Amino acid sequence: MAPGLSGPEQAGTARDPSGSGHPSPRTALVTGASSGIGAAIARRIAAEPGWRVVVSGRDQQRLEEIAHLTSSVPVRADLATSAGAEHLVTGALDAVGHIDVLVVSAGVGWAGSLPSMPEAAVDEVLTVNLTAAAHLVRLVLPGMLAAGRGQIVLVGSTAGTYGVRQEVVYSAAKAGIEALADSLRYELRDTGVRVLHVVPAAVDTPFFERRGTPYTRGVPRPLPPERVAEALWDALTHGRDEVFVPRWLGLPRRLRGMAPGLFRRLASRFG
Repeated sequence: MAPGLSGPEQAGTARDPSGSGHPSPRTALVTGASSGIGAAIARRIAAEPGWRVVVSGRDQQRLEEIAHLTSSVPVRADLATSAGAEHLVTGALDAVGHIDVLVVSAGVGWAGSLPSMPEAAVDEVLTVNLTAAAHLVRLVLPGMLAAGRGQIVLVGSTAGTYGVRQEVVYSAAKAGIEALADSLRYELRDTGVRVLHVVPAAVDTPFFERRGTPYTRGVPRPLPPERVAEALWDALTHGRDEVFVPRWLGLPRRLRGMAPGLFRRLASRFG
């Protein structure tokens, strides 16, 4: 049994993050899987015996490549559109019948001052990073609740936990992911559906190239996406609610709670 599980969740085991207790195959839907963190997560889950993965992204060619490498089912969807989440969940359910684990890792960024940020960029960052996440969870939850089991995994960012200058809207969207995870956890108590919030620092992916501004901070140094995927899987199999990658980045949260004034002075200088 995975540590810390109780009630309906006791059906899960340390190697069964879905909590299903049912024979294979178990299914995972991973968004943002055409590259970066999402692709690494898809590879990590697909490497486990008895798992079937649905991968989703906007780039059809890269999506087909990762699907081929992981023997996954590709479902292309543009989560920047109003119909993207529904299209994705419908396609996934048509392909595999049920979803045991939903991993929401799709994301886009934008760097620069808030007054210089185009209106379309504000809408895209909020839609892909937050609005689509809420819709995906809303659409997947009924099946999980009916089954009495499941796992929602929301990939946030330290930008959402602490705030980052020149990334105001992205930070706000990822802060919304943290609140979404916490609120869902309270709402889903004793239902058998668990919620995991994964909080990585900068990760060495095409994310920064696509946003048009390179990553320039010396600390923390960008992590390989495989490290995030491994931390996510470890947190799933041990029933954790939240994991920072690297773990030491959870320490500033304690400082903020104990000495908010000092935290903000330091964040203003270094953040």
